[in-house]
Amino acid sequence: MRKVKWGVLGTAKIGVVKVIPAMQKTEWCDVIAISSRDIGRARAVARKLGIAKAYGSYEDMLNDPDIEAVYNPLPNHLHVPLSIQALRAAKHVLCEKPVALDAGEAQQLLAEAKKYPQLKIMEAFMYRFHPQWRAAKKMVQNGDIGVVKAIQTIFTYNNLDPDNVRNKPDFGGGGLMDIGCYPISLSRFILDAEPMRVNGIIEFDPAFQTDRLVSALLDFGAVNSSFVVATQVERYQRVQIFGTKGRIEIEIPFNAPPDVPTRLWHEKDGIVNEIEFPVCDQYGIQGDEFSSAILQDTPVLTPLQDAVANMKVIDALLASNRSGAWQEIN
Repeated sequence: MRKVKWGVLGTAKIGVVKVIPAMQKTEWCDVIAISSRDIGRARAVARKLGIAKAYGSYEDMLNDPDIEAVYNPLPNHLHVPLSIQALRAAKHVLCEKPVALDAGEAQQLLAEAKKYPQLKIMEAFMYRFHPQWRAAKKMVQNGDIGVVKAIQTIFTYNNLDPDNVRNKPDFGGGGLMDIGCYPISLSRFILDAEPMRVNGIIEFDPAFQTDRLVSALLDFGAVNSSFVVATQVERYQRVQIFGTKGRIEIEIPFNAPPDVPTRLWHEKDGIVNEIEFPVCDQYGIQGDEFSSAILQDTPVLTPLQDAVANMKVIDALLASNRSGAWQEIN
């Protein structure tokens, strides 16, 4: 197969530092263009990363007929508008998480995407492509920990920069949107189910007006998933999946490093086995599998309906915090 020609919207750190370098090492991705509202910034990044084309506007890049697919790592409030523009420009779209500001906006993107069935579009939950998560799901499906009864997740970092987009409510900032989307997504991924109701307690930063501490409980019926995410505490992440006969613990569940092996622990009957996974880059795997879906016209790993469902849970947790009660998922 040939390589898919990619363009990148914006010069976000995640793109410049993680995603683009990973995609440049893959088999089916060719990043040929990058855009910014600041042409100087676009040119500087293009020089640094060896990208052939730099554009001073998103629209100019989307009008480039050579570009087949677009990666959208812009701030959250620009995910849906620019992804829709990309679809209308006949580009496939890989959009960073969370895909929208709320479920209603995500539905708008889904409705637009249905007008272009020939185009692929996916929310970029890169963790789902990592071998450690594929192994964990297979263990659950095979009954290697018995029947799953509980999932616990902790994901935190410390960011007090008032200029960071994560601390700007108008840009879709806050911990629930930035990292709370992960424990919601992984629970739905592992269980292959949707929660019936949720309960959330949220603390907001008085200056930023963004959520900085979220404690949540997702009721899947026979399974409960709980998580804590925070943006102003010590950096840490861990996932535990508990079953009737064992458990799975994932050491670095989300920001899996691209240069050292990762590991999980499988405990059953009191015996703990450590499973190590070779060095890989989940961003590169994501880019290659998305490109392969384009080239072979096969379904992407995660359909856009999944992104809508994830946003519904986020909306419900915000509503639960406002009401102080359980919130059902519609």
